[in-house]
Amino acid sequence: MYLATAVQPWQGLGVIMPAEPTLLLVGAGHAHLGVIDDWRRKGAPKGRTLLVEPLGAMQYSGMVPGWIAGEYRVSELSIPLAPLVEQAGIIWHQARLVAIDPQARVAKLDDGTEIAFDVCSIATGGAGQAARTMGDDSRLLDIRPLDRFVSRWQVLREAEPQHRRVAVVGGGAGGVELAFGMRNSAHWRDLTVMLVTGRSGLLPSHSPSVRRRVARELARQDIALLEEDAAFENGELVAGEQSLEPLDLVVTAIGSGAPDWPRESGLSVDADGFIVVDRFNRASGHPHIFAVGDVARRTDREVAHSGVHAVYSGPVLARNLRRTLSGDEPARSYSPSFMDFYLLNTCRGEAIASYASLGAQGRGWRVLKNWLDRRWIKRFTRPDAR
Repeated sequence: MYLATAVQPWQGLGVIMPAEPTLLLVGAGHAHLGVIDDWRRKGAPKGRTLLVEPLGAMQYSGMVPGWIAGEYRVSELSIPLAPLVEQAGIIWHQARLVAIDPQARVAKLDDGTEIAFDVCSIATGGAGQAARTMGDDSRLLDIRPLDRFVSRWQVLREAEPQHRRVAVVGGGAGGVELAFGMRNSAHWRDLTVMLVTGRSGLLPSHSPSVRRRVARELARQDIALLEEDAAFENGELVAGEQSLEPLDLVVTAIGSGAPDWPRESGLSVDADGFIVVDRFNRASGHPHIFAVGDVARRTDREVAHSGVHAVYSGPVLARNLRRTLSGDEPARSYSPSFMDFYLLNTCRGEAIASYASLGAQGRGWRVLKNWLDRRWIKRFTRPDAR
């Protein structure tokens, strides 16, 4: 655990009250990894930066389907935090946030510690919502939270399922790639896989050209496609009025849910429980609190809960945090309009590119995706960049 010796209890109440102005980073999500990297490359801003994160390493979601298919080792998609926080001069408290008092500017952790801050940025990711949406079942494996998914799959893959049947629920890019990954699993050979997209259909936010290419690739890999909503009823997974049993595993990528603590802490949240933020990702009514990624929802424009957007919002967030800590107003807003570019791994040596109305497929796109993914991991695992 990395905890500053200069931080002392405040008035005997167990509140960590730093002697210098403090930035508190809650969670080491993709956007905060960008902030941490900015600190270590350019030097930390004046004051003290604390990180609250219970995990020792973060997994990169973009490489998980390839890992399932045996294209990567788990170490290749993992980013250890200890070297990063040390090189960036960040104090790391290895615990989980459970509540925040936005008025008193105090964060409460699951180990009983309370940390006072001047500015706070939240990038904890969203919560899994499959059990709440579909009903609970022992075979259910939600992609969120990602660390739990990775841990459970490491255990499950060693088992020998009797029927070798898997349903992947979710028609977005995440569900598609997980279906390809499961179909080509390096551990469960010759799986029977079906993709259940929901009534919104296959890749509803992508172009018809991309949807056609993905549908053809699903058929080529013998992955059944069912465009119905799925739920558990009496111990069976049912889509439409059809039972999909027997199944050994139900993997879900149906989007991110909101954790409970933002609403319970008195932060402004929308009807779904996500923290409401402005164009600079500042919490409504609390400009000293930022929130980004799956835990937040912008009010000025729609930004999908996607790892792609979290990655590219990191550098913008770093600049705005620097300005806020120096007493200036944020100056930049993350705009996702130019980043609607996806590379979907077929897990058979090719990738399908999706950009605006264009779609393409081939080995060259897979080479590009691998290069981009590995470059992003290398950015955080290379030696001290300062």
